[in-house]
Amino acid sequence: MPSKMMLCSLLGAALVLSASPAAADGRIVDYHGLRLTLPGEWRVVDLERNPDACLRLDLPTLYLGRAGSQAECSGRAVRSRADTLHLEPLDGAPARADIPTLRVEGAGGIPEAEGDSHEVRYALRRPGVMATLSYGEAPDAVRELLARARTEDGSAPGAHGAPAEPASAVAGPKAVTAQAPFTGAGFDACTAPTQRAMDGWRAASPFGAVGIYIGGRARACAQPQLTAGWVRKQAEAGWHLMPLWVGPQPWHSSGTGLPTDPSEADQEGIEAAEGAVQAARALGLADGTVLYNDLENYTDRTTWDPPVVAYLTAWTVRLHELGYRAGAYVAGSSGAKALSAHHDQAPWAMPDVLWIASWNAKASVSDADVGLPAGTHQWAGRRRAHQYRGDHDDTYDGVTINIDRSWIDIDPGVLAGPVQAKPLLLS
Repeated sequence: MPSKMMLCSLLGAALVLSASPAAADGRIVDYHGLRLTLPGEWRVVDLERNPDACLRLDLPTLYLGRAGSQAECSGRAVRSRADTLHLEPLDGAPARADIPTLRVEGAGGIPEAEGDSHEVRYALRRPGVMATLSYGEAPDAVRELLARARTEDGSAPGAHGAPAEPASAVAGPKAVTAQAPFTGAGFDACTAPTQRAMDGWRAASPFGAVGIYIGGRARACAQPQLTAGWVRKQAEAGWHLMPLWVGPQPWHSSGTGLPTDPSEADQEGIEAAEGAVQAARALGLADGTVLYNDLENYTDRTTWDPPVVAYLTAWTVRLHELGYRAGAYVAGSSGAKALSAHHDQAPWAMPDVLWIASWNAKASVSDADVGLPAGTHQWAGRRRAHQYRGDHDDTYDGVTINIDRSWIDIDPGVLAGPVQAKPLLLS
C-alpha cells in the first residue's frame, strides 16, 4: 500500500530569521528577523538558554535554537500530539532521516507536506534556517502559522520564488548491521542520547543494547540526534540497537488511536510497517533488522485484543515482505496475552521477537517473569526481551538519562520465518 509520506503542491518559500529575545508574553516572537504571531496557549522555549529542555510533541510550543541534551525528556508514547515549531540555523542542523525534508530555494509560500511521524522539515536555503513542524491530526494550522510570519521589512514569506523540492536528509547511507546476538542489559530513552552520552554509557554502564524511537504518529519526543551517522557510530561501538515505531495505540483518539475494527487495524499495521521500513532504510539499518512496534498497555481486552492482534500480525507480514524482521513491544498484562492466545492460529504471522513490559524488577526472560504460559514454545530460543523497570533516572560517567531497563536475550540468526526484500513504492 502507498505510504502516507507525501510531498505535494510544492511552492517556493524563504524566511529571514535571526535570534531575538522579544515577546516574553509568548504571543509575538522575533527570531532571526522573522516575527511570528503565536496562539495564546503556545509556549516559547529557548534551547540555547535551556539545553536540557525536551522537545516535547504533546504541548503547543515554539522551540528556538539548536537542541541540546534533552535531559528533561521522559515518556514514550502520547495520546494527543500538538502543533509545534522548531527553528534553528540551517548550517549544522542534523541530517535527520526519520522525517521528510523539503529544500526551499525561493521566496514563496510554505509548501504542503505530510509525514508518517506527523513531522516535516523545511530546509530554507536562502536565509539559512531549518524549520521543523510537528502536528496532531493535520499540518495545516502550524504551516499557516509559519506562512503568516513577517520579515523585518514587513513582507510575507510568500511571493515569487523557485519551487520547493524534496531533499533527502541522508544521501544513500551505507547499510549497517546493528543487531549481533545479544544477552544482557539494555535501556530505552524517549530521545536518542548525544554521542557524548552514548560513549560515556558504553564505557561505564552495564548496558549493551539501546532502544531508539525511529518514528510513528504517537511518538512523544523529537529526535534531533537521530541520523544515519548516529546509527552507524553506535553500531561501530558495539551497541545492539532496538528500533521502535510508535504507531496508533489502543486508546480512543482521532489522532493517535488504533481503530477498534480489526480490518481497519490490519490496514494500519501495513501502513505502520511501510513507514518504519522507510525510516529504517533512511537511517541505514540493513535488511533483516528487527523493527519493533511499540504498542502500549490497555485494560479493556474485550475491545482491544482483536484489533491489536490484527494490527501486529499485519505489521509482521508486511515487514517480512519488505525484508525486515518484526518485533512487538507489548505489556505483559494485555498485548502479550492477546498475542499468546492467538499464537498457534497463525504462528507464521506472529512477531519474530516479543519485548514484554512487566515491571516486576526481575532481569529475566523466563516464562514466569514475562507472563507467558509455563513451558511454552512461544518465542522460545533467544526471541525475547523483558522491560522489567520503567521510567527512572540513571547516571553513568556523569550523564543522567531517563530510561526504562530491559533484560534481552535475542539472536537474530535463529528467528523463524522467511523474509524477502521488496521495493517500497511510494505515492
